[in-house]
Amino acid sequence: MNIFRDRTGKILILGIGNDILTDDGIGIRLVEDLEQNLRGSQFVFEKATVGGLEILETICGYQCVIFLDAIKTPDGKPGDLYHIKLDEFMETLHLSNLHDISFLESIQLGKKLGYPVPEQMHILATEIKEDRVFSTSLTPEMASRYSEIFQETADFIRSIVT
Repeated sequence: MNIFRDRTGKILILGIGNDILTDDGIGIRLVEDLEQNLRGSQFVFEKATVGGLEILETICGYQCVIFLDAIKTPDGKPGDLYHIKLDEFMETLHLSNLHDISFLESIQLGKKLGYPVPEQMHILATEIKEDRVFSTSLTPEMASRYSEIFQETADFIRSIVT
């Protein structure tokens, strides 16, 4: 019995983060807004707060997964969007869990166990400014760029479908 049967041919758009830690919730906010704006029966929209091994069950069975997460790099500007592929993976804030195995180890383990790991996986990581202050609002820098971030993200997702 295939427990992932209803996911065949579907594209999972997975927002990851904590929506009460200022900019850290960018992935959650994006997935909520994308769900209201992207149409198509091929899309499934989900949210998660952690990565690591727990993410494996969430993604298995889908044709494609697009992860939306936050990232902090030494030279990045808040609002910059990075498209990261698995073969050039760099850690985002939540795809790996400090108390678990890493994201890449989870994917490798799933493949070894014969799980239906998606063939296509894309990580869209948004450079953020603040992730340690409790707030449901974005910082002013992120808020001023949100419509641009949203549009870039939506355009990327549409490019995957066509």
